[in-house]
Amino acid sequence: MADKVGLVIISHSKKIGEGVCDLISQVISDVPIAIAAGTDDGEIGTSMELIGKAIEDVDQGKGVILLYDLGSAKMNAEMAIEFSERDQIKLANHVPLVEGAYIAAVEANMGYSLEKIMKSLTKLELEDM
Repeated sequence: MADKVGLVIISHSKKIGEGVCDLISQVISDVPIAIAAGTDDGEIGTSMELIGKAIEDVDQGKGVILLYDLGSAKMNAEMAIEFSERDQIKLANHVPLVEGAYIAAVEANMGYSLEKIMKSLTKLELEDM
């Protein structure tokens, strides 16, 4: 699993985060992926602290991509990036969570760089997300 871009799946629901990872695990098993879903006490919502820990868990030195579901998840992801001491963290803005996570996982598994994966994800961007 060494030397691959890591992924953090950020969702308001732990079940959604786990579902996205279940889908990805059907085709990819060698990419560092962490779920930061729900609040610190397991409720619906997101947590900057859980996102920060997930970044640390998946960072192997090749960078980390954060993918999220809804608005406040983006806000907490941005704060987690701001408070992180790591410099290769990218937020996949306006990218649908399931499709983006799947493509990012496939390309990370192929050994693509952080920049190359982010370029691919721009093709999925939605204007009103």
